[in-house]
Amino acid sequence: MVREGGAQLRGDQLRRHILGVAKEVFLEAGYERASMDAVATRAGTSKRSLYAHFENKDKLFLAVLDLVGELYLGKLQTPDAYAADPAEAVTRFCGRFLQLMVWEPQVRTARLTMTEAERQPASAFAYFEAMYGATRARLAGYLTEHYELASAAADALAEDLIGRTVLPRVFRTLFGVEHAVVDVPGPAVGGVDLVPIRRVVEAALPG
Repeated sequence: MVREGGAQLRGDQLRRHILGVAKEVFLEAGYERASMDAVATRAGTSKRSLYAHFENKDKLFLAVLDLVGELYLGKLQTPDAYAADPAEAVTRFCGRFLQLMVWEPQVRTARLTMTEAERQPASAFAYFEAMYGATRARLAGYLTEHYELASAAADALAEDLIGRTVLPRVFRTLFGVEHAVVDVPGPAVGGVDLVPIRRVVEAALPG
């Protein structure tokens, strides 16, 4: 029976506990070798309780990716959380995106999702939307507000900025050309060289 602080976990608390455990099981074993039995055992709950929350492994995997996206967006925040100056806010937002995407657990999750993309396109799409779609939307919204750009222009600029400042290193990390970052990202944008990002941002933003 799962207990935390002496109290038995129920409802949403138990569900979230199961998702955290399932995430580790999927990352360690891969989707094919991960089993509902393994998740239930490690979570310290019964299979009956596990299936009451998630009717099958596909649904559990999709819920894990939803949790990953939720946690990621909470860490990412929006550009205005980073600086009062718009150009610096955009620079640090892109740096934060890069910082989170090259963190080892995120890299492993991305690789796992890519591996399962053909068999589970819905889960791959959900992960893409959380990691990239929502990030681009947040940046585009900020650009619209602070630079008075039309939504289409802001979206195009956000895509261009992310493409030039973030994605090259993310791809190199995904394919093992560069090592993923092991240290847990703190609240500050650390471990990222902001100088080249700032250069691209300042050249691309409207005067």
